[in-house]
Amino acid sequence: LQQDLSLILLFDMNYNLVFPKVPMRAEEITIPADVTPEKVPTHIVDYSVLDLLLIHKSHLFVITLPSVARMPLILVGNKSDLVEHSSMEAILPIMNQYTEIETCVECSAKNLKNISELFYYAQKAVLHPTGPLYCPEEKEMKPACIKALTRIFKISDQDNDGILNDAELNFFQRTCFNTPLAPQALEDVKNVVRKNLNDGVADNGLTLKGFLFLHTLFIQRGRHETTWTVLRRFGYDDDLELTHEYMFPLLKVAPDCTTELNHHAYLFLQSIFDKHDLDRDCALSSDELRDLFKVFPYMPWGPDVNNTVCTNDKGMITYQGYICQWTLTTYLDVERCLEYLAYLGYSILTEQESQAAAITITRDKKIDLQKRQTQRNVFQCNIIGMKNCGKTGILQGFLGRNLTKMRHIKEEYRSLYAINTAYVYGQEKYLLLHEVLSDSEFLSASGTTCDVVCLVYDVSNPKSFDYCTKIFKQHFMDSKTPCLIVATKSDLHEVKQDYSITPAEFCNKHKMPPPQSFTCNSVDAPSKDLYVKLTTIAMYPIIIGERGLISVISTVHLINSIPQAVATSSRLLFWYWDSLFKWEQQHSLSLTLSGDGNLYLSFALLHTMFSY
Repeated sequence: LQQDLSLILLFDMNYNLVFPKVPMRAEEITIPADVTPEKVPTHIVDYSVLDLLLIHKSHLFVITLPSVARMPLILVGNKSDLVEHSSMEAILPIMNQYTEIETCVECSAKNLKNISELFYYAQKAVLHPTGPLYCPEEKEMKPACIKALTRIFKISDQDNDGILNDAELNFFQRTCFNTPLAPQALEDVKNVVRKNLNDGVADNGLTLKGFLFLHTLFIQRGRHETTWTVLRRFGYDDDLELTHEYMFPLLKVAPDCTTELNHHAYLFLQSIFDKHDLDRDCALSSDELRDLFKVFPYMPWGPDVNNTVCTNDKGMITYQGYICQWTLTTYLDVERCLEYLAYLGYSILTEQESQAAAITITRDKKIDLQKRQTQRNVFQCNIIGMKNCGKTGILQGFLGRNLTKMRHIKEEYRSLYAINTAYVYGQEKYLLLHEVLSDSEFLSASGTTCDVVCLVYDVSNPKSFDYCTKIFKQHFMDSKTPCLIVATKSDLHEVKQDYSITPAEFCNKHKMPPPQSFTCNSVDAPSKDLYVKLTTIAMYPIIIGERGLISVISTVHLINSIPQAVATSSRLLFWYWDSLFKWEQQHSLSLTLSGDGNLYLSFALLHTMFSY
């Protein structure tokens, strides 16, 4: 909405208002905001032939001649006190010829007839112009207006049944006009649509056709401010484009901080998924996905997304994959995430000031290292290795795909990212794998920016490990980024690497965990052990460096074995209990009863165990 308005009074050079002698130009007059219906200050500027430049700096012309550029116009017939009849019939052809003319007013400056109405219509022409909404020749709304209102309808149709029921209409009414509709008023609206449109109402709710008809009726009856109020509430500007302020609210992310979706955002995205998962199979088919993104001006997800997140046996993105893709977008490109949430109407449906409320900015990574604990839920692992060493296998293996399934992936649909969840100490974390492409040992900044590095070599290629050592020495030997060396294709015959020492000796020399074996050439999905280890290292890099990966993983297995031990022997439970009481009081322990009756021990600050 305009912050203030400038109105120019444009007259014929040989014409004056009332008095035979008038100055070339009167002083500018300002109407305060608090005395105008729209609460917008209005500046009334007189016109002189010497001030042509003013025309281009103003928002609107108030004219007596139909002869100016394409801006909102009010056609004014003055001196109505001198005639006994109206000239409106003669003016109508002019109004039809010049679509910029919003309305026509007859007035008298002498007896002040319609003077206040003149400036009211002038304000209205600028703040709520008819031109972008309606085509008078066709007597229908313009395509851009229909497109915008269709998006608004789909956002408001929260159960996706193609109908706005009473609850949805009331939410829409409160959202746009800050007041609910009385039950009788709601019925009156639907009755008006029923009388004029056969398929405007269905199951006692408003269809899309009925919704569009209603707004056409508003515009035709001169109430286009109603339609503009709706459009602006859903983020549209005067050109029916979503505003930059609506799409990209201010969000400051400091260096070494990351962006994640918060709990409320995940609940919103879950509701969007449920809304479009019509067959309730916990996956989105191609048609369901297209329907979900109909409120977007373009399809945001390409075929590569199916190779970035988990899919079901039919290749459809599962709920888990859907949430993971949103998590990836938020982490890698939060501006894009804000844009996507804007299209979905996040701020409107959740009644938040903006979609920035969906984002959590994590604290500086240096603070996590100092405190030896992290509050983050998303961690990035860069997968680095020479060509054909098995990097893609690690990515796709994380999505549960073995070598057989990977062979069906088309090269043009291959993704350099894969994201899924891993559990560390009972906590669900997101691990984002990024395959780094490099033909030399020199990496770009994006190749070295991550939480953990996975250096990959092929056990069947004698030159493969040498590349890993060069990368490590060039970029990571003196950095604080933890590294894990992975020996891929472990199902093949292992050959001696062309390097002075073995991979195990290299890891020991540089205080790294020993090489981890991995293969995706299996009947079932590849083992998840590697991904749990990578997530653990990303969460606790300092502890891994001090105690080693073996110690940490042993602790994980110890904790995971507690439920079975407790269920088997009560004496073992007391042994654990007695041992735990020896800890300092700052450590906490709680017993919870699971659904099957087994006792589970859950620990707070588990990473502090590593120092004992």
